[in-house]
Amino acid sequence: MTGMGVEVAVQAARSRALAVLRVRSRALALALLPAALAVILLAGGSAGHLVGHGWDVARWVVGAVAVVVLLLAAGIGLVVARARPAMSPTVPIAEESAPDLYRLVHDLADRLGVPAPSAIELTPDCDSWLEDRTHPAHGLPPGDDHLHRESDALRGLSPARPRRTAATPVLVIGSPFLWWMRVGELRAVLAPVVAGTGPSAHPDIAAARRFVRGLDAAVAVASAPGRRPLIRPVRAGLGWVVRLLLRGCREHAAQMERGVAAAAAERAQAVDYGLRIVAQEQVGLAYAGWDRLLTRVALPAWRMGRWPSRLDAGVVAALTELSRRDRLAEGFASRLGERPACDLLEEPGAIDEAASLLAARLFHGGPAERSPDWCPVDWQEYPDEVVDRKWRADAARLHRVLDALGVRRSPGSAADPHGPTLARVLEHLSAPSPSGKLSERRGLPADDVRPAHGDGAYHPFGEHGEHDDKQGHGEFREPTEHVDHVDHADRADRADRADRADRDRHATPENHAAPGEPAPPDEGPGLGRERGAALAAGISAELAREEASAPPACTVSAGAEQLGGTPLRNEDSLPLFPLEPPRTGRELLADHVTAMVCCAAMDTADASPGLDWLDGPALLINGERAADLSPKVLALVEDGDPVPLRTWLVDSGIRPEKPVRLV
Repeated sequence: MTGMGVEVAVQAARSRALAVLRVRSRALALALLPAALAVILLAGGSAGHLVGHGWDVARWVVGAVAVVVLLLAAGIGLVVARARPAMSPTVPIAEESAPDLYRLVHDLADRLGVPAPSAIELTPDCDSWLEDRTHPAHGLPPGDDHLHRESDALRGLSPARPRRTAATPVLVIGSPFLWWMRVGELRAVLAPVVAGTGPSAHPDIAAARRFVRGLDAAVAVASAPGRRPLIRPVRAGLGWVVRLLLRGCREHAAQMERGVAAAAAERAQAVDYGLRIVAQEQVGLAYAGWDRLLTRVALPAWRMGRWPSRLDAGVVAALTELSRRDRLAEGFASRLGERPACDLLEEPGAIDEAASLLAARLFHGGPAERSPDWCPVDWQEYPDEVVDRKWRADAARLHRVLDALGVRRSPGSAADPHGPTLARVLEHLSAPSPSGKLSERRGLPADDVRPAHGDGAYHPFGEHGEHDDKQGHGEFREPTEHVDHVDHADRADRADRADRADRDRHATPENHAAPGEPAPPDEGPGLGRERGAALAAGISAELAREEASAPPACTVSAGAEQLGGTPLRNEDSLPLFPLEPPRTGRELLADHVTAMVCCAAMDTADASPGLDWLDGPALLINGERAADLSPKVLALVEDGDPVPLRTWLVDSGIRPEKPVRLV
């Protein structure tokens, strides 16, 4: 590698930056054109060349148009200049709380011959980048310093957080990298990122980036909902002009960023190139472990009003477990003897807690501060605080729906003859269907269950043997009782859907659809029995009512608009990155039946809740994980076949006729 490649890439990026700036110059010239024409007419009139009634009218018309255009251009320019660019929510790391980390980054910048980043911040994601924070709106308002000190004190961070005035961008590092990677691997991964500060310091590239970020922020301003009818046309015009400018410079801006990235990659070739190849493997592994930890382990806790306070430490446990199970990951655990990158922090526990709270805020929409209904939980307390409570809450919801459906309780023990039992669920789901129409199609795959048409035959491609999407024949539809994930601010719409789902729950399946219409909501894919479909619809309605009655999770206290040190553009948009799509009725019913089985195992067979780092909540029987439970539950839910589950219960010593303790 020579400096020639870096210089070529920088020049390519600079040429694209100049193209972006030419778009801005042309827009300015177009706005000044009526004013220039008005000046010419006025000068000609004063010199005695352009005289007469027609020229006077032209001067007045062109002058008025010039004034209007100048006012509009000034307004648009003011919005573009003052609009707040989007900022990534991060956890700020003061230099006093991580001197070794700052020293590593500064040494890396010296080796690369580029300016050092102005600050370092962490994000709960497996990525690293440079972010421009030079906009005046990114500084702290004079009256908000005490808010940041209080917020940092709650998170256990240093209150010292000076206002950034440097022109160099901020280095944002993914927090899972610090806990999983070793110090050398982190330096190798950050080398091409830090090298990007060199091209970013070029005046033309910096100006082009500020212009594009200003246009992007102006689009957000124009798209914001306006309550006043007079403001809507103004915002619509602003949005049209700004989007037109963005379309004009989009390709040039993309090519400019590619040139900057190419220059940074070329410059970083001289630093830890061989180690960076190995470190890139750890990046992919960390991403897989982080995604698994969030979806399987953290998400159930967030739904229970608890947020794991050591998510980054959990990544290490999850990836260590993965290396033990997966032969492809062998050898990764041997790295744990080296110095981890989190040792570069003075207080890794406090920073991990702040990053964990931020992750819950971004991926689930939880509150920005801890409260009695939003408490941290340690990994040692996770089985009792999350797993046990989740299973018992789901089992209680299942029996409430059975009560609403009028299902009689199975006789329990003498002390509690009408207590909730697993036998009640088994008898209800395995009882023969009254009509027998759907049970006769058990030979079909679970995903191929379709409604019978008017002639009683099963037509997978419609009544006429071909797809007919307009009429809905043979369509693959999800149950409509399931309430999609909606924004917490829209509580009225959620309550309305809960009422509709509640009405559908009490309706008979035969009345849901007429001949030739698509599948009724409670006969979705995989729900081949009427009782299972009605029970799934009831659970969906119950969850909808609970969600509608719960307070919005994204409500924050007054003055607490700062999230992990950086503000969000719109608090109502949380969660920014939902982890899972809405669960189907089959998945909800299977989860609730599994929870009931686990409750019966804990209360009658001395089983215990556990935590699997890769799969989340786990049932431990005699100290070993019961990994073969899911197929048995699915056989009951999808096919109405209780034999596999009953056999498993007998082999495990679980008594389904005994009452269980619910929440």
